Amino acid sequence: MILAPRRTLLAGLPALAALATLRPAQAQSPAPSGPHSLPPLPYAPSANEPHIDAQTMELHHGRHHQAYVTALNNALKDHGQLASMPLQELLANLNQVPESIRTTIRNNGGGHANHSMFWQVMGGKGGAPSGELAQAITRDLGGFEKMKADFNAAGAGRFGSGWVFVTVAPDGKLALTTRPNQDTPLFEGERVLFGNDVWEHAYYLKYQNRRPEYLAAWWNVVDWDKVGDRYAAAKAGKLTL
Repeated sequence: MILAPRRTLLAGLPALAALATLRPAQAQSPAPSGPHSLPPLPYAPSANEPHIDAQTMELHHGRHHQAYVTALNNALKDHGQLASMPLQELLANLNQVPESIRTTIRNNGGGHANHSMFWQVMGGKGGAPSGELAQAITRDLGGFEKMKADFNAAGAGRFGSGWVFVTVAPDGKLALTTRPNQDTPLFEGERVLFGNDVWEHAYYLKYQNRRPEYLAAWWNVVDWDKVGDRYAAAKAGKLTL
């Protein structure tokens, strides 16, 4: 991972520190009405302590994710047909989106989808998957430990901001991939089994520039029961985001 120049990082620290003092309820302005909304965290912001601190969870969910939802709704407010589409269909058909809002939908729709998945697969106690999911990881990704090592390496090697994902096909086949920025495999009509956010806002308050340390710690908060449910839903053709 290539780091930003020290002068650039230092210049941004006062703003980051100021942001960190704001609680989500204080920082958020009311979101405009629209077809998309911020999903609640399915657990307390402190549930992922000590691996992901509560303040990061609050800012990440209440500020960053809300900003994606707000921008997405704003972009769709004059496009009723697009606004009525389920998010996964909208993202899979970006070529049908007017060019004037396509980049906004790509960035903010992708951000909304990625984060909606992200909250769902955390809040657990780590450990290891079991059952059909474990078998699929062994079959397609070389086993749990190899999958973790490859996933961490892919996340650490993702230049700049982005995500690392494990995707799942309707037949249950798994694959490891990364995307820049808020891009998502949903753009290609694929489905995400689980993924990790490697934007700095996901980890900087606790880990600073130590992205590999964050990636290693993240496995301690994965909820494998929820990931297993997503795997079953994918095979049944019911997994959306």
